[in-house]
Amino acid sequence: MSDMEMNLQKILSFVKTAECGSFTKAAELLNYSQASISRMIGDLEKEWGVFLLERSAGGVRLTSDGMKLLPYAKSLVAESEKLQMEIDDLNGLQSGLIRIGTFSSVATHWLPHIIKEFQKDYPDIDYELLLGDYTEIETWILEGRVDCGFLRLPAHAGLETVFLQRDKLLAILPENRPLADRERFPVAALCEEPFMLLEKGAARRPRPFQR
Repeated sequence: MSDMEMNLQKILSFVKTAECGSFTKAAELLNYSQASISRMIGDLEKEWGVFLLERSAGGVRLTSDGMKLLPYAKSLVAESEKLQMEIDDLNGLQSGLIRIGTFSSVATHWLPHIIKEFQKDYPDIDYELLLGDYTEIETWILEGRVDCGFLRLPAHAGLETVFLQRDKLLAILPENRPLADRERFPVAALCEEPFMLLEKGAARRPRPFQR
């Protein structure tokens, strides 16, 4: 690995650790050991003469210097990835990285089959999956953090979309509740029952709404 590649790996380690808030999570994402991630960031701090992260038992967080430098580090990583993608295009997509924004059900049931088929023609392509909700994934695509993602329609007007499948909306009821034996559940009946709802843009933990 050249000095330039090594420095980029150090900067990437810093960016991913800052985003994940954990050496362990960043190591899993980058396929490094936790010790390697910690060492590379330590080397970076020595080279730059600043402390980037505060370490604690609960994880890591950015120092004030780290907060100032993180946007530039992200920009450098993004530009290096763009350069690599241009090189990959020139070489006919023989190698490279595809970043996909998705949510857990698609990552579990759809993507393994899609990636398996794609790898038959492009075996040296790597994949990075970022799990989020619809709003997060849309933002990641617009910001260039991922190359593509799974969304619900209608999506942002600036995005190119391909319709894949219409998903069913299901109501899950205890067996002894009224209408539980109905083949179709009337939406109006939700107005009379407590139910769980995800707020747009909120964390992926449902909160109860009680009428």
